[in-house]
Amino acid sequence: MEKQIIKDAQAILNKEVTIVQRLLGGMSNYTYIIKADDKLYTFRQPGENAFHFVDRQIELNNIRLVEPLGITNHTIHLDLESGIKIAEYVLGTVLSTLDRKAHLKAVSDALKVIHQSGLKADNDYNPVERLTKYEALNHHQDPLYYELKTKWLDLYETYKHDLLVLCHGDAQPSNFIITGDKALVVDFEFTGNNDPFYDIACFGNIDFDDALALLDVYVGHKATSSELKKLIFYRFFQTLQWHQVATYKHEIGLSEKLHIPFDVVAKKYLEKATALYQMYQEV
Repeated sequence: MEKQIIKDAQAILNKEVTIVQRLLGGMSNYTYIIKADDKLYTFRQPGENAFHFVDRQIELNNIRLVEPLGITNHTIHLDLESGIKIAEYVLGTVLSTLDRKAHLKAVSDALKVIHQSGLKADNDYNPVERLTKYEALNHHQDPLYYELKTKWLDLYETYKHDLLVLCHGDAQPSNFIITGDKALVVDFEFTGNNDPFYDIACFGNIDFDDALALLDVYVGHKATSSELKKLIFYRFFQTLQWHQVATYKHEIGLSEKLHIPFDVVAKKYLEKATALYQMYQEV
């Protein structure tokens, strides 16, 4: 793969390219730091069949929408067919490798720049339609998934008319770069109009306690019961969504190819969904 990445990057940049290192994190992409003329870039090669989950034209539109906000790096090239993306490298540290709770204000500030920008994407995130689309990719469904989805849909009636704003859509710690006292955010594949609580819930991807801590900082007070319920609701959805993605990856053979047991990952997401639904009832 690395030889092909060098070939593709050189064709795009029209310069000699070397690979510095691969960046780890995320379920969907292969991302590398590359070097050309003493300048560093990030090179993203989408994973197998990523086109099922990401519309590259929408991604490019949203990247161009948010770049003037000053909270992300500049994308130099995004191929709408392959999804290959080259962007300027930002010197900093990926938040997933740091003490996440030490940078909550910086994360909150970056998200608020997006949420309060007044900008609107051409697309809404559409969680119900998204689940339906992802389900159609898979030939086998766990009965527990449908049981949990039904419970989530019942809760959705409470939130489906809430105001939507521009959201990042995948605001997990691995997509934040800490540079000084500021947080930059990268990877706008899932960006669209959504509820701000969705982004806060995403921050709990590694540990839901991170999302709970971020919520208090974001709202500026100890979260109320209704705020906690809304956060849990959106994390509940995310576990159902990523269950479908993990199931798909297992079905197309990526468990063996990447040596990641995506069938186990899919099951874990349902366990998390079950626990979140119980948590919602108890708040």
